[in-house]
Amino acid sequence: MTLRFLSAGESHGPALSVILDGFPAGIRVDTALISSEMLRRQSGYGAGPRMKMETDQVEILSGVMSGVTTGAPISLLIRNANHEKWKGKGIPAFTTPRPGHADLTGAVKYGYEDFRPALERASARETAARTAVGAFCKMFLACFNIRVGGYVRSIGEIDADLEKMSLVERLDLAGRNDLNCPDDIAAGQMRERIRQAMENRDTVGGTFEVVALGVPIGLGSYSQWDKRLDARLGGALLSIPAVKGVEIGPAFENCRMPGTQVHDPIFLDGESLVRRSNRAGGIEGGISNGQPILLHAAMKPIASTLTPQPTVDLASKQEIGTVYERSDFCPVPRAVVVAEAMTAFVLADALLEKLGGDSVNEMKPRFDALRKARIQDLPMVNGDHLYWLENNNSENNV
Repeated sequence: MTLRFLSAGESHGPALSVILDGFPAGIRVDTALISSEMLRRQSGYGAGPRMKMETDQVEILSGVMSGVTTGAPISLLIRNANHEKWKGKGIPAFTTPRPGHADLTGAVKYGYEDFRPALERASARETAARTAVGAFCKMFLACFNIRVGGYVRSIGEIDADLEKMSLVERLDLAGRNDLNCPDDIAAGQMRERIRQAMENRDTVGGTFEVVALGVPIGLGSYSQWDKRLDARLGGALLSIPAVKGVEIGPAFENCRMPGTQVHDPIFLDGESLVRRSNRAGGIEGGISNGQPILLHAAMKPIASTLTPQPTVDLASKQEIGTVYERSDFCPVPRAVVVAEAMTAFVLADALLEKLGGDSVNEMKPRFDALRKARIQDLPMVNGDHLYWLENNNSENNV
């Protein structure tokens, strides 16, 4: 991995911090973009009351001078305003694990005597740090005209009608409402579905898509399992709390069809090899193929519900109902922003791996020189090859 980040901090601790290492020099930092991304993560219908308490201002502590990245590790700090209400106060022991959370699994793994350490770190509050990292990665990708965006596809049983919209239209229209959905009619129905869940003291999940436009051919590799671009993207999205499923392109639809109808035929347009469909979702053999990358993710309903769920109080050893911890009713519109951030991070890492170099000015000529799907870029030998020849020369045997 060329690019990496580590985050730290708890949901109600003093702050979240994150170090982004391997980020190239020479990129002017767009602080307005960072603030906009942080605000997007906090906005969206169905968000819980915590979002109204935090302002999520990102403090840049290192790796940037005079507004330009230096190539040194970038460290960021996001203070938790809500910490003041918790600091120095006695907090009752949390001894009732909530189904669907990391309470019980965390306590078994780490030996906690109270579930709070698990829920504090496992909280989706940590995704604020990822969003800040994603903003930097979007700045880097923009230097090569690569755009990453996302939108809500469904909430509960309500599906958006997106088939007649281009991917660009979907991205451009998604921000017009507080559901992050390009289909305004469906957005209204989704809003009502979330409102019903609130009234029922329940939660609701949904699906979202992330799109990457302008990604060149050749990112990722089939040479090792962990270098495959689809595996890296899938893992990144599955690391987001409550995301339980990811597909590349229409993967689940594809599996019901014959192979002759699933794969994207290759045609010759002048000197260029082109596709007229994108059922592969922009990735073939673990490598980007120049088509838009399309990721579709499923997010389960949040596990914290106002209506108690059956559990066991480990202190009293009695079966009781869960104790509610403040949370969202539907996090899907906000999760889109986090998914964009993780996608941007993986693509930035893969692009850095492909281009090499320490500064963006080094990388731009290399990007322009990348091979494309054109006849002149793909000289082929029209003849037989002999592979795996036995070599009995002793000086080559070890």
